[in-house]
Amino acid sequence: MDKNTIIGLVLMFLVIIGFGWYNSSQQQDLPPVEQTQTQPSQQTDSKQKATAQASVLTATDSTDIFFAATQGTQQQVVLRNNKVSVAIDTKGGCISEVKLNEYKSYTDFEAGRENPLLLYTARHAGMDLVIDAKQQQVPFSRYYFTPIEVTDSTAVLRLTGAHGATIDLCYTLLPDNYLVNFSVQAKGMQGMLPTGTKHLAMTWHDRVAQHEKGFYFENMYSTLTYKVHGDDTEKLSENATEEESVTGKVDWIAFKNQYFSSVLMAKQPLDEVDLKSEQEEENCGYLKHYHAQMKAAFDPTGATATEFQFFFGPNNYRLLQSMDDYRLSETEHDLQELVYLGWPIVRWINRYFTLYVFDFFTRMGLPMGIVLLLITILLRIIVYVPTRKSYMSSAKMRVLKPKVDLIAAKYPKQEDALKRQQETMTLYSQYGVSPMGGCLPMLIQMPIWIAMFNFVPNAIELRQQGFLWADDLSTYDSLLSWDFNIWGIGNHLSLFCLLFCGTNLLYSYMTMRQQRETMSGEQAQQMKMMQWMMMLMPLFFFFMFNKYSAGLNYYYFISLLFSALTMWWLRRTTDDAKLLAKLEANYEANKNNPNKKPSGLAARLEALQKQQAEMLKQQQERQKRH
Repeated sequence: MDKNTIIGLVLMFLVIIGFGWYNSSQQQDLPPVEQTQTQPSQQTDSKQKATAQASVLTATDSTDIFFAATQGTQQQVVLRNNKVSVAIDTKGGCISEVKLNEYKSYTDFEAGRENPLLLYTARHAGMDLVIDAKQQQVPFSRYYFTPIEVTDSTAVLRLTGAHGATIDLCYTLLPDNYLVNFSVQAKGMQGMLPTGTKHLAMTWHDRVAQHEKGFYFENMYSTLTYKVHGDDTEKLSENATEEESVTGKVDWIAFKNQYFSSVLMAKQPLDEVDLKSEQEEENCGYLKHYHAQMKAAFDPTGATATEFQFFFGPNNYRLLQSMDDYRLSETEHDLQELVYLGWPIVRWINRYFTLYVFDFFTRMGLPMGIVLLLITILLRIIVYVPTRKSYMSSAKMRVLKPKVDLIAAKYPKQEDALKRQQETMTLYSQYGVSPMGGCLPMLIQMPIWIAMFNFVPNAIELRQQGFLWADDLSTYDSLLSWDFNIWGIGNHLSLFCLLFCGTNLLYSYMTMRQQRETMSGEQAQQMKMMQWMMMLMPLFFFFMFNKYSAGLNYYYFISLLFSALTMWWLRRTTDDAKLLAKLEANYEANKNNPNKKPSGLAARLEALQKQQAEMLKQQQERQKRH
């Protein structure tokens, strides 16, 4: 590798640091908090309840259309299948609790308990629907609905009012799925609603609990996300409180944490959507408090029901992709966008390569650590040819170094730097050497590194999968841990992170040694600062990656280890004497070829030198005339 290669390498590493800083939230890890398993009968917090009730004006006497339903018996209707159980509260008629049967919190996982993961609970989450009547507003949270049809997968709840007016809420849990179809249909209310009523107001909130081991990493990948109708998905800040009034219509809104989401999808796009994501404080057991206000299309005649879908489940890319097979709307929802795969080029690598390779190895039933190892080996095989080409370019420059030193001695003055560089490039051209050959592997490998930086933290398949000393590859491994936070480190030391940084140091040393073998004395002096930066890079990475997942640190460790082994093997199997003899043969063939001209950088330097000489000549002629 030459000077340009080192500069490119440093810049690319700085891109990784900048990218990690951009995605980070400058927070310390939170010790896992025991997740409270609430019963379906529990109510919303009194403060949240008061806020919801204060948001609408309600009647308190018999003029209320549904006055008779303001008193009743509160009960829970539970829908269930193998994957999920969904509780619906007759007070308000909305979902009050969701449990995922195939998953559990890290706290339960560590303790060996088999409790299902509590994704959504009325203690900290709720939804209210409001219809505007002529003399009042009708908030569903005020009334008791009556179950009129209930099975394990379906429930119809009815609100009966004056003059035979009814509102039916119909829930259907799809078999062996995470989807719940939900519809609202009013009958006999035409004369009770203002002329032109076309919307149903909705409010929805959820204080998202921490489910994983480390607060920092889980919070980084938790965000309120929504899909603009006819456009891309957008999200609010991952690490700060943010509000947004969406311009245009919205297909769906997702209350997302790292590995699970609660998603509301509408058959007809939602309108007048206001969103807010509040960042929670550390040591409270929660990540964020999400809020959404919106309006949905509503037919007061009852001829057409207002239809929605809820998704309560894991952020599994293939699973989310398959949800479009069950959609109610005509447009695709693209829920797989909840799994962030990176910037466009990086996203293409993950979507059309990494995912397929990962799925192939995962279907074989291999441990996740072995899957990551096999992916690394496959990637090293793919980049071996350009890596070897890069190394051979450096090796050729190494064996030609004595000749380059003679050129440097021929032009020792700084004002002759252009001549020195041009003659050096001509020498390389005559011997068939490309100084830029060392850049290609870096250009190939860096997008792959960044692609894995995005893929591994979003791969739910790694969640609670142990390997070697790490009990969960989706979060950090603890070589040592303590009960207080140290700035920049947190409350633990990750062994995989230390191995990654140590291997990075070894690889940087080998790269610099290879670089020194191709440089003249002056060039080596100029590159000292960059070499120090490369040696300090592993230290920067330690502070950045100590809180990252063990799976990501493990991948970077074995990837750099294979890179170092590849460099060692190429150095061991390269015969410098034979290589120099081959280059001398190239030189003999080229020096007698009158048509052989410098190309690439050598040609550009030659043109620049001629231009500089012409300018100098013109300047001298002007001085003579004056």
